Amino acid sequence: MKLHVINPNTSTAMSEKIADAARAASTRADIVMLTNSDGAASLESHFEEALAVPGMLSLVDQITREGESSGIVIACFGDPGVAAARELAGVPVVGIAEAAMRTAAALARRFSVVTTLARTLPMAEAILAHTGLEHSCARLRACEVEVSRLEHMEPAVYQQLFDECQRAVTEDDIDALVLGCAGMADLNQQLSHDLGIPVIDGVAAAIQQLEGLAALGLTPAKRADRATPPVKALSGPYAHLARR
Repeated sequence: MKLHVINPNTSTAMSEKIADAARAASTRADIVMLTNSDGAASLESHFEEALAVPGMLSLVDQITREGESSGIVIACFGDPGVAAARELAGVPVVGIAEAAMRTAAALARRFSVVTTLARTLPMAEAILAHTGLEHSCARLRACEVEVSRLEHMEPAVYQQLFDECQRAVTEDDIDALVLGCAGMADLNQQLSHDLGIPVIDGVAAAIQQLEGLAALGLTPAKRADRATPPVKALSGPYAHLARR
């Protein structure tokens, strides 16, 4: 089984951290890590997410044409371009935010999310609405740590994140916590130990979901808005993505 993990930002340091988390979570898969070559080094706005999607879809198209993948992880908590990737791919595509939230809802009565910057909270709200998990989520929180500061974790950065997680446990009446950034993927075990509740990393959750789907022999229903895009000419630098 081969699973592809795509980092939609251009940071190779972040990709290394994501790949380590994915391989640690896998029990049977060959993990192939790919990094976007277009866009920003971190995605902290709608603008940066939009810039990242065309290059990310080029990677999805490459994976699809090679035909060797059992599933694709989009490793950014905003789940950018997941719907479009699902149209292109013939294998399951999982965004780490949706994977983490669904895992938390399976484990706990209520969970909170601790992400990076407050300006990204509406993106998490949209994913909650899409998944129908608003009733399971007690609160969306931000620790106000930039994504770039998570690449090389300093004690002060961990403390800032931990303090917000601790406030969530104390104030939100929760049984589990979701980490809202792929750059936090290596912290779930330490935080679970320090906080005394399950802390879910979306990268690991997505890998396990894909391995489970592959083991069951299930593939996506290619209907409605997940059907392959219509055959038509495209113009510009991404004309190669046109269906043929």
